[in-house]
Amino acid sequence: MGIQPSRLAAGALCAAVFLAITAPALSQGYPNRPVRLIVPYSAGGATDIVARIMAQRLPEFLGQQVVIDNRPGAGGLIGTDTVAKAAPDGYTLLTTSTPHVILPHLHKKIPFDALKDYEPIMQFGDQPYALTIHPSLGVTTVKELIALAHKQPGIINYASSGNGGAQHMFAALFVSMAKLDMVHIPYKGSGPARADLLGGQVKLGCLGIASVLANHKAGQVRILAVTSAKRSPEIPDIPSIAETIPGYSASLWQGLAAPHATPRAVVERIRRDVVKTMGSPDVKAAFERSGTYVIVTNPKDFGDLLRVEFDKWGKVAREINLRVD
Repeated sequence: MGIQPSRLAAGALCAAVFLAITAPALSQGYPNRPVRLIVPYSAGGATDIVARIMAQRLPEFLGQQVVIDNRPGAGGLIGTDTVAKAAPDGYTLLTTSTPHVILPHLHKKIPFDALKDYEPIMQFGDQPYALTIHPSLGVTTVKELIALAHKQPGIINYASSGNGGAQHMFAALFVSMAKLDMVHIPYKGSGPARADLLGGQVKLGCLGIASVLANHKAGQVRILAVTSAKRSPEIPDIPSIAETIPGYSASLWQGLAAPHATPRAVVERIRRDVVKTMGSPDVKAAFERSGTYVIVTNPKDFGDLLRVEFDKWGKVAREINLRVD
């Protein structure tokens, strides 16, 4: 015998009333114990590095310890799902990044809704990548690279840290918008991809600027362009891909999110203290050393970014027919 609609409605009403009553009390004393910051990737990666920089300084403003909890696995699915199922009380937060809105398009089914199961708090970082080639390719501009690839369809290969990762998708977007035929070579991580690019086994890739800048200066690789819409202040003499392909833009953004239904007052408290943290000169300097720029937004703007990026990378995944299961 099924549950009567009237009972379902009554249950939903009771839950809403309970939340309305308890949320103010919950937020009033927040925080009164350490906050857990889930990083759904391994220690030492781009998102983990900036999360640790932020977490080290944030307790000065938040008044409680911030504990980094790395939950890698399945491309970020495990850690991200952990937050979706956590209590919406502000004590379990997600350090999220661009792959958050890529993952749903790679799997037939995932255990959470990337948009609906989270309360966006803010974006706090943005890391452009570098379209990098091995010098043996013999080109010095994006325009020359495109011309060469058109002459050699299916010949030039590009490396990435793995199927569906940011490196793969940023390069795939370039290949798609330039209407090129290139061969994707996925590696098990950024390190091996970078090593083979340095050795010339693969000819190009979209890698983090910080990971290849010294090699670029030494002439071991050549950065043709940055993936951000505008030039990077770090290397202002290097053009953006968008200067050759209008509309191209890709970066590894980082942000904070909480489980759905986390009280608004808690979300605003977290954001307020993170904004203060990001304003610290030493935090900005540490971010820039990692190749990341401090960007602070509000919940609405970050939510808008998530929706735009979700649609954008979904389109790319469909165009290249990308599935990992």
